[in-house]
Amino acid sequence: MPRLDALQMQAGLLLALLACALMSFPATAQIAGKQPQGNNIAARLVADGPARAGEQVTLAIAFDPKPGWHGYWKNPGDAGYGLTLDWQLPAGWEAGEVLYPVPETLLIAGLMNHVYEGPHAVLVPVEVPATYDADGPPQIAVDARWLACTDKICVPESARLTLSLPMAANGGDARFDRWRAELPPLIDRTARFETAGDTLRIAIPLPASLGVADPHLYIEQTGLVDYAATQQFARAGDWLVGEIALSASPEAPQRIEGILALGEGEGIRFSAVPGPVPEGGQVLAASGEAPAYWLLILGALAGGLLLNVMPCVFPILSLKALSLARAGRSKAEARMEGLSYSAGVVLACLGLGGLLLALRAAGQQVGWAFQLQQPGVVVALLVLAGAITANLAGLYALPSFRLSRSGRPLSSFATGLLAAFVATPCTGPFMAAALGAALLLPPIAALLLFGALGLGLALPFLLIGFIPALRNRLPKPGPWMERFRRMMAIPMGLTALALVWLCWRLGGPWFALAAVLLTAAAVALLALWSAGYRPARNRGGYGIALATLTAVAAVGTMTALYSPSIREAGGMLNAQPLSETRLAEARASGAPVFVWFTADWCVTCKVNEQVAIERAETQAAFADAGVVSLVGDWTRGDPEIGGFLEQQGAAGVPLYIWYEPGAAAEQLPQVLGPQSLVSLAERPR
Repeated sequence: MPRLDALQMQAGLLLALLACALMSFPATAQIAGKQPQGNNIAARLVADGPARAGEQVTLAIAFDPKPGWHGYWKNPGDAGYGLTLDWQLPAGWEAGEVLYPVPETLLIAGLMNHVYEGPHAVLVPVEVPATYDADGPPQIAVDARWLACTDKICVPESARLTLSLPMAANGGDARFDRWRAELPPLIDRTARFETAGDTLRIAIPLPASLGVADPHLYIEQTGLVDYAATQQFARAGDWLVGEIALSASPEAPQRIEGILALGEGEGIRFSAVPGPVPEGGQVLAASGEAPAYWLLILGALAGGLLLNVMPCVFPILSLKALSLARAGRSKAEARMEGLSYSAGVVLACLGLGGLLLALRAAGQQVGWAFQLQQPGVVVALLVLAGAITANLAGLYALPSFRLSRSGRPLSSFATGLLAAFVATPCTGPFMAAALGAALLLPPIAALLLFGALGLGLALPFLLIGFIPALRNRLPKPGPWMERFRRMMAIPMGLTALALVWLCWRLGGPWFALAAVLLTAAAVALLALWSAGYRPARNRGGYGIALATLTAVAAVGTMTALYSPSIREAGGMLNAQPLSETRLAEARASGAPVFVWFTADWCVTCKVNEQVAIERAETQAAFADAGVVSLVGDWTRGDPEIGGFLEQQGAAGVPLYIWYEPGAAAEQLPQVLGPQSLVSLAERPR
């Protein structure tokens, strides 16, 4: 019996091919020795409201197959025949592109078909000319031809569908709401494709938060791919990468259109152009299910929590430590401290995230920590760090602003703002997927991820404020706090020195000197103000200080405008600046390739470079293995580097990628150990 069933399937497919050749005959033609009684797929022409001059009216052709019968998508697959329409419209009217719902796959005897097995409708927008003057109800007709099949037999069918459009609004047809909902929307970003050997690779921008239960790519171009071949999918950040085997003799297209089915009847339309496709990433499991949005929220929360122990955030722990100690006075004060600090952190993350989304929407190629690519922002941070260092060291003390008698909420709020702002150069574990998804998600969903990141950063302090058992473990307030306060001027001073170095890297020595002078002038002015040196008492001295600030700011601005980036390639690994050409040449050489993305304002990047990259042992291992090293410097927001990061689904730095000869890209952890790169270089090949 199984052999007989297979023979029946093959006979049915031969009949399908014969039916395609007979499509020009009416539906009453003899097929398989039987005379069909009417169409097996009923069709009806429907309009969504009246036609008005200069506007668009939507028509639908609703199909209703008999049980066991199916119709075909515009590209039917290995067998079948798509819908053809011949319109008869009033003069000047023009029918647009036929819009199809997401099809289904039907595999019979190794042949893949793209079909519709239940009731469905295609929509056709029709443009009514502005000069149209209705003289009675407009008459529309269309000669439609399609193929109706079961798994054993196919019948070419046709019908002349006519419609008399109403002259006035009649409330529309409620079915159009359902039919429109079944159409896959066109994504607002362009997909990319490339060919690698006998494989077509398509990268579709799709937020990592969007679940993909059962992905499948339907390609509109006929004869391009092997429809029955297994399709492979992988997640590369906010790109869904699909790989499909090419057909035996495909023509190289300039653009690929199609539908990405997401499962359960959902999907999106895409338009792809030639371009680089991300490599590597996480291969989807058999179910093809992507991380849910709640997992991204948890990832952002965990990433923010881990930022508290990342090297880039350590300098501001002094401020948090002082606030923690001060929070031990009372339960009410501790809670107020925790809430105020958390509000500052979350607000800063939301503000930076919102600005990031706005800049990207305006076409800027920016990512997380974008503000530290601006010389003016770095100078402002240097002035702030210098002022805080002098304050902690006891050079001056400013009056504290109070919103309540017992605590200093405004001080804690400002500390939270500073904590989040200084923490942004880092993207720690768990953050990459969440921040990458935020770049493609709708604004509200993206901002929730940024808010979760801020909540994770503030969570330890918030818990201490609300859990007495944790607060009781803190040292009691006392004279030690003043000594500790002075000691904490050291890490904050080191932060200021790091910002001076960053100013030098961004703008050169004169720019760094101007920034230092501006910081010194600001500290001097604050010290005079704290000591009671008011303008009313000595207007001349105040004027001199103000003039100094203005002059130094002007020098700094002019220097910033004329100072180029001075990053030079090289180092112990003799790395070359990253570019698409250099990367392609390096990979074509057959040698292992190491690419790292860094920035002078990223403390984690610098720690990794000292621990794992700029080491004699790494240099020797790379030389023995012939590893080619490329570095992408994102200190000043290079758009090309930003494009590389986006391809890898990364929202910021650090990012490390390893290419084995002939293999896909391998993303390395964001925190490298001393032997991480040595082990990769010593792999057997």
